[in-house]
Amino acid sequence: MANALPHLLWIRTFEACARHLSFARAAEELGLTPAAVGQHIKQLEGQLGFGLFERLPRGIRLTSIGRSYAPMVTSMLHDFSASTAALFGVQGAKSITLRCAAAFGGLRLPSILHEFRQAYPEISVQVYSSVWSEDLDDARVDLEILYGHGNWHDHDVIPLGEGISYPLCPPGTVFGANPAEALLDLARRAPIQILGMENLWGKLARQLGWHDLDVQARCTVDTSAIALELVAAGSGCAIIDAELCRLHLARGLVVRPPGIVLPHEQKHYLLMPVAMHTLKPEVILLRDWIKSQLSPAP
Repeated sequence: MANALPHLLWIRTFEACARHLSFARAAEELGLTPAAVGQHIKQLEGQLGFGLFERLPRGIRLTSIGRSYAPMVTSMLHDFSASTAALFGVQGAKSITLRCAAAFGGLRLPSILHEFRQAYPEISVQVYSSVWSEDLDDARVDLEILYGHGNWHDHDVIPLGEGISYPLCPPGTVFGANPAEALLDLARRAPIQILGMENLWGKLARQLGWHDLDVQARCTVDTSAIALELVAAGSGCAIIDAELCRLHLARGLVVRPPGIVLPHEQKHYLLMPVAMHTLKPEVILLRDWIKSQLSPAP
């Protein structure tokens, strides 16, 4: 291979072909003819000295080295686009559509978006919670934040945070010399359950050796936001994802027993559809901004 880098146009053509697995669809996206796309790929393969696609009777397929090269090229183009936008700004008014789990959208996202909007006032962000986005065409969604195990196979998935939760108690709770014992007393009297997260009390009981704990929820809610407000109001204790309770803890609206942390498999993830066109610069800026803000919980 020559020392000269491949032509950027060839690289863009390869990325589109790798994503669509079709010269024709890549040509349509790039505003080229299929013949021109085929010529770009041939020139790129010639310079690299390796075949990147297998030509099939119907369509194309990445070779093994093509499959290894594709994510590197995609990442390079995204980084180049984001760096250019960050340095020179985004030209004209731009809009991003973000779909978000309701609890994250209400508890964690506002501070992130506030600082992003201050840094990039020319970019508007439309946020839809999962409660209100059932009729939202997936093709209109640039980014999505969901809570789960990360097994969304039709998306590029970026983990956010660490996947830990804290048991939270009302302000003024005194833990004394044995925080686990004080928490156990409150857990017996007034546990709050969150639908879909009922197993967390059992996991915490096993972790702390509470063999006789039988959790009988005094209140069951469907979002962490409601559970947090119930704890803040003094109605009981709940186990909440660490990313969602940062603000409440910082403001003293709830307290947590020192030293007790519950790791688990679920966490928040940032999703981008695999089939999406090369990400727009403004989308990459927001993606990277969210990633930078979701630092490990204290």
